[in-house]
Amino acid sequence: MARELLESRFAGLWVAGEVSNLTRAASGHYYFSLKDGAAQVRCVMFKFAAQRLAVPLQEGAHIEVAGKISLYEARGEFQITVAQVRQVGLGQLYERYERLKQALQAEGLFDAARKRPLPARPRCIGIVTSLAAAALRDVVSTLRRRAPEIPLVVYPAAVQGAGSERTLAAAVQAAAEHNQADVLIVCRGGGSIEDLWAFNEEVLVRAVAASPIPLVSGVGHETDFTLCDFAADLRAPTPTAAAELAAPDRAETLRLLANRSRLLTELLRRHYQHAAQRTDAAAARLQHPRRKLQEQRDSLSAQARQLQQAFRLHLAQRRQQSAAAARLLQLQKPDGTRHRRELTAAQAAFARAGGQFFRQAAERLQRQQTLLHAVSPDNILARGFAVVRTARGKVVRDTASLKTGQKLQLTLADGSRGIQVLPPHGQGELFD
Repeated sequence: MARELLESRFAGLWVAGEVSNLTRAASGHYYFSLKDGAAQVRCVMFKFAAQRLAVPLQEGAHIEVAGKISLYEARGEFQITVAQVRQVGLGQLYERYERLKQALQAEGLFDAARKRPLPARPRCIGIVTSLAAAALRDVVSTLRRRAPEIPLVVYPAAVQGAGSERTLAAAVQAAAEHNQADVLIVCRGGGSIEDLWAFNEEVLVRAVAASPIPLVSGVGHETDFTLCDFAADLRAPTPTAAAELAAPDRAETLRLLANRSRLLTELLRRHYQHAAQRTDAAAARLQHPRRKLQEQRDSLSAQARQLQQAFRLHLAQRRQQSAAAARLLQLQKPDGTRHRRELTAAQAAFARAGGQFFRQAAERLQRQQTLLHAVSPDNILARGFAVVRTARGKVVRDTASLKTGQKLQLTLADGSRGIQVLPPHGQGELFD
């Protein structure tokens, strides 16, 4: 009955005192007394609770314990079955922690809407920690492994002790003023709540919340939570995890680039194949200028023959008509003097018209020949131009398709010569 009364009425209490008569059994259980200047009480801490201690219990240590206040009935002794242990004075620290947390939370410093995403590909990473901290070595090692190409800037600051929160806040502000880093890591290794207390101070928490650079907090171990964690854009459970969150994985980036390179190569290959097919189809439809010129010459010759044939036919018809009219006149025996004169004049006019017609046709023919001569490839070559072909006979139209050392065929007006492409060089003298 007494045991049940103690356990139900005195729960959730912290009892402070000095450790004495400390014994650790082979099973891992602790047995000790907790005393002050006026009284003492027996305590037992079983193995499963002792395994959670940050440091082992020591004789003479001043601690606060919480657990189940009960009665060991076999001996009739009042005792505490300890579940938690903390250093004396931590209760006030926790109360101060909770008060500041609630005040800053009420201001909105911890709101999720204020959180910014970290850059996927930072150009520079800043680190705020102590130069002597093991966390710095872990962070640098992780960053060098994941992204060795990203430069690092360390803003040194004390991470423990009196005034350390101000040096940390000053380092965060210095990083913002320098404006070199795209992401900032604030970190230190694990420790007791006193060791980590600088990261719960208001001056540092406000500096973290006001940082214009996206900030990752990696303080302590996974179970440690500081107010900087709540104010930061992202909280990491450890300094190493903070480095992994801040930097992209180089191996994953290389795999992504390799996949995109393969995709781009395949797209270029398909584009080249389609372009080659279109080029071949266009080449099949393309007609050589010499062939086109020959077709025009053949067409002009055919038109000239048709014109001459039509003129001869027309002249023969007029002659036949004249002969028929002469025979008719001869039969009727009219006075042909006047008609002869008219006929003579008509013949002269016809001869003049025929001559003019032939001259005009000849002039048109001459103009066509002159035009054909002007656009003739041979005439163009005679003016100093040249035709450059590859070894397969393909005409070269631009320098982008040429390669250094490539052999070409140069055709001039009086013949062809083989040439070779030299490396590009600067422009020489004007009259070289």
